[in-house]
Amino acid sequence: MPKKILAVLSTPARFLGNFLLNFLYHTGSFGKLVYKTFVAFGDVRTWTGLVVEQMMRIGIQSIPVVIYISIFAGMVMALQAVKQFTSTVPLYIAGTVVEKAVLQEMASAITALVLAGRVGASIAAEIGTMKVTEQIDALESMAFNPVAYLVVPRLIAGLVMLPMLVVFSAFIGVVAGWLTAVSIADLTTFEFFKGAKQYVSWRDFALPLSKAVLFGFSITMVACYQGLNAKQGAEGVGAAATKAAVSACLMILTLDFFMATVILNA
Repeated sequence: MPKKILAVLSTPARFLGNFLLNFLYHTGSFGKLVYKTFVAFGDVRTWTGLVVEQMMRIGIQSIPVVIYISIFAGMVMALQAVKQFTSTVPLYIAGTVVEKAVLQEMASAITALVLAGRVGASIAAEIGTMKVTEQIDALESMAFNPVAYLVVPRLIAGLVMLPMLVVFSAFIGVVAGWLTAVSIADLTTFEFFKGAKQYVSWRDFALPLSKAVLFGFSITMVACYQGLNAKQGAEGVGAAATKAAVSACLMILTLDFFMATVILNA
């Protein structure tokens, strides 16, 4: 009986210990990959011809879904502002609410979360398939640096295209919020943009752009890491894609909080 009680009591400790060991292992391995990636930037001839293709896949092909989510994000914020926040304040404050919400939060965070599922899972599945079919070993046998060939182009594309997509998303969101607000409320275009401009600050632009750069780094690096560590078989590739999407989303939410804390308190 005491042995059974001891086994039950030790189960949480074993679980916590295994979790901590796995966390430290993956943190160290991820840091090692980041170091190798920055070193691989010197191998310009390997990655320079692959960047444009990855920009097309990560950025241009994501535009339709970015437009869709941006339109409805702006419409929802305008609807909430008009129906709830303007009962005791001037109606033009709806423009302030839409501008602050879209620029500071929704354009960057929602765009990054959607791309974490679309782009992150795709990158992890692609690299994972190459890993389990030994194509990465073939690259090494041909004297190619796998990190320079696979990781660096995707990282550069993520760092460049995600801020562009965030700017595009913010524009679409504000326009959708403006059209919704003037359509459903007794609010003119002049009054809407009067509210949008009244409380605008440098943080409204620094926050989404800085978050977009970090989110682009997180999505691509996490996806590449999971793909390079995929297990054998179709199940392993699927698990890598799932882990990439989930891990990237968790990193995005964590970085979103810390970046907002730092910049809004600056």
